[in-house]
Amino acid sequence: MRLGFREEGGFVGEHDRDTGSPLPEHISARPEDLDSLIRGMITFDLEFAGELDPVIAAAVLSFGFIYVHPFQDGNGRIHRYLMHHVLSRGGFSPPGLLFPVSAAILERVDEYRATLEDYSRRLLPTVAWEPTPDGNVRVQNDTADFYRYFDATRHAEFLYSCVQKTIEVDVPRETAFLQNYDRFRAGVETIVDMPATKLDTLFRFLRQNEGSLSKRARSREFAELTDDEVARVEELYSATMLY
Repeated sequence: MRLGFREEGGFVGEHDRDTGSPLPEHISARPEDLDSLIRGMITFDLEFAGELDPVIAAAVLSFGFIYVHPFQDGNGRIHRYLMHHVLSRGGFSPPGLLFPVSAAILERVDEYRATLEDYSRRLLPTVAWEPTPDGNVRVQNDTADFYRYFDATRHAEFLYSCVQKTIEVDVPRETAFLQNYDRFRAGVETIVDMPATKLDTLFRFLRQNEGSLSKRARSREFAELTDDEVARVEELYSATMLY
């Protein structure tokens, strides 16, 4: 795989089953425009994003990047990184803690795709393109400004809703889980002495089986536990409400 910006056209979509011709749902920026567009994003990030609401800045930068699609591979990962980068810099999480907005996006993946497609559908009719012999597309008109100045209203609204869920639901839920897990670990250590790795395995077995150790686990991985110890561990798990 070639490193650096792609040197050919790019599109998201399928190919005609019979002819192999591209059936684009989104057409990426022309390769000759990539350097200018990416430089513009860097300038926006360094000089202007800090003056905007962090969610708006994150939406503009990350979704602008994914529409440009400058690399052959890895665009989606960089797109999500840019979200986290801008939100983190804007103070949405303490230093060193990743603000887990991607989890909220994953739970709304259909809405996320609809958000992407909303602009792509409006962009597509403005792009004059022709198929290439290798099943790619070649853009024939100047399209750079369609990527440089796209309407990010719906993208910001979507990201706001994901940020809200992260703050109001996901972070408190994860915090409660970690607190309960610490209680569970401390409680187990008062019942039986075992290495930390085995204690983690015990927790996973209990979680997978809704708070009970399976017969297999009791006869193999935790055969050394007495019936009384098993009962106390299961009672502790139930008390910490981990499942």
